[in-house]
Amino acid sequence: MSLIGRAALLLALGAAVYAIVMAIAGLRSGRRDWIASSRSAVYGTFGMTSVGIVTLWAALLTDRFELRSVAEYSNAALEPWFKVSALWGSQAGSLLLWAWLLTAFAALVVARNRSTHRELMPVVIITLMVIGVFFLGLLSFVTSPFEVLAVVPDDGRGLNPLLQNPYMVSHPPLLYLGYVGLAVPFAFAMAALVTGRLDTAWIGAVRRWLILAWTFLGFGIILGSRWAYEELGWGGYWAWDPVENAAFMPWLVATALLHSVMVQERRGMLKVWNMSLVVLTFTLALFGTFLTRSGIIASVHAFGESTLGPWFLAFIAAVIITGTTLILMRLDELRSVHRLESFISREAVFLFNNLLLVGLAFAVFWGTIFPVISEAARGSRITVGEGYYDQIAVPIGVALLILTGIGPLISWRRASGAQLLRRFAEPVFVALVAAILMLLFTSAWDNWVAGLVFTASVFVAMSVIGEFLRGARTIHALGGVSLTGAMTRLVARNRRRYGGYVVHLGVVLLFIGFAGSTAFTQSGDLLLDPGERADVGGLTFVNEKTVRDANDNRMMVGAQLGVFDGEERISTLTPAINFYTASQQRSTEIAIDTGPRRDIYVTLVGLNEADQVRASVFINPLVMWLWVAGVLIVIGALISSLPLPGRRVREATVPSSVGAGRAAG
Repeated sequence: MSLIGRAALLLALGAAVYAIVMAIAGLRSGRRDWIASSRSAVYGTFGMTSVGIVTLWAALLTDRFELRSVAEYSNAALEPWFKVSALWGSQAGSLLLWAWLLTAFAALVVARNRSTHRELMPVVIITLMVIGVFFLGLLSFVTSPFEVLAVVPDDGRGLNPLLQNPYMVSHPPLLYLGYVGLAVPFAFAMAALVTGRLDTAWIGAVRRWLILAWTFLGFGIILGSRWAYEELGWGGYWAWDPVENAAFMPWLVATALLHSVMVQERRGMLKVWNMSLVVLTFTLALFGTFLTRSGIIASVHAFGESTLGPWFLAFIAAVIITGTTLILMRLDELRSVHRLESFISREAVFLFNNLLLVGLAFAVFWGTIFPVISEAARGSRITVGEGYYDQIAVPIGVALLILTGIGPLISWRRASGAQLLRRFAEPVFVALVAAILMLLFTSAWDNWVAGLVFTASVFVAMSVIGEFLRGARTIHALGGVSLTGAMTRLVARNRRRYGGYVVHLGVVLLFIGFAGSTAFTQSGDLLLDPGERADVGGLTFVNEKTVRDANDNRMMVGAQLGVFDGEERISTLTPAINFYTASQQRSTEIAIDTGPRRDIYVTLVGLNEADQVRASVFINPLVMWLWVAGVLIVIGALISSLPLPGRRVREATVPSSVGAGRAAG
């Protein structure tokens, strides 16, 4: 298997180099047969990389412990789905997944653009295959997933207990789909800069790729938060960990890019800005991949010490230098067709949105790398705490939430006072009424930031719902369709716009979950003898019995706790501690009772021979809405990415200046 895997990766590397050479030759000579040959080489690269990853999966599933990637990250008793996920539990395996997804995307891009974007495709192939050569080169010569051990163990060490969680089967691949997906917009942007095709054709070619990459990355972050919530036992789901930040930063910049390309398409503005955002987004995706593999940061999410850091830094520097140089060379051709006419306009809202998102990304970047800089400069590492991030993220987040409600209601170019009054009167009025009701009848304003977030959420929800209702009523008034049917037809006719509104509703739920869970969490510790009870957060917890279980992979001991509200039993929770025999490691198994109003979250800290229980309890309001928000955001993004019926992608043949003028019109 080692021989097959190594040979497959070397052949994939050779095919990628061949694709680059033939694409360059075809681009310079104009020979289409050479470009066709480069396309075939892309397919070959994907095929050989597929052989490599299938070989490693086969080795994991059949317990081939002569391979280091199997012996150190799997064992015979491990469940099959965790053996599959052990591939990305290792550093070399995760890089193989990166390379495989990249070559798969490259093959799909080539297949979908056989007869379109012909001027762009040679450079697109070159860019994607250069990235592929980097990763395949690392896998072939620096960190091979097919390294053979000198002494073959009888069994493997097993997967890290923290990774033996269903969310770890899906969370890392989704992040990689997001990271790798961002390479496609980058490749088309580089092609547009190299060829001078700077109209909106390249944006049209990558819009769905950008939406899907953003969706995968965002949903991966949500699932990672869910994993942290269920597995780490501290009662939270986000701690501004460096690796969490590494995924969050490209997602923030990609969010800015998704909004700003609309301004370029509609008004011919922000061309330099958009090109810069494309380069920055992909750079941050590479930086996130680097951060987990460099060994420069400490994180529960990161791999251990590694020699890959310098290689990644050199490649990141090459991407930045190449992208910046091409942008500078095309500055004259990237001039905006129109200028900002009014700060009270949709394009101004999008610009403010962009500045806030990029500003937040920079603040997160600075907080993430500051400990490394401080250690290099002073010899001691200064850790940046959650307080730093919260002080910046909270005001920016609230401002972004409010802009989410303003954007759909305000006109392009310039909005009149009458338009503003007509569009904003209803959502502002409802939000104010909601704020007063929360003040009078709830504790929402006990924390003023949470109260402001809840009020802003009502404003945004009313703004978005109002847009749906206005459009549906117009269709309904024409006759022949119910209001529900009109709503369905409305979304079907303009999927991009109304799918985006569904995403905005998901963002509202996300902020509600954030505000409730951070501002109003209650916690306490329990020390209970058998049958004893204690109160936390207005609920009573009773130590009812001890639970034990075992299988070939692990031993488990837990405590059954009855949870009562007054005399009414509302839940039975069994937090536990697992001990894994192969790795000789332990992990906690959190017990959670989830509901629309609150989560009851219990971590078992200890259980002695007398069955005395020590546990930590968290009462977390509104956390469930974070996970609902994630699903809603994915649904909205998928709606936005669906093509309209009968619409075909056409290759732009007009000069860039004409195309920009038409886009602005």
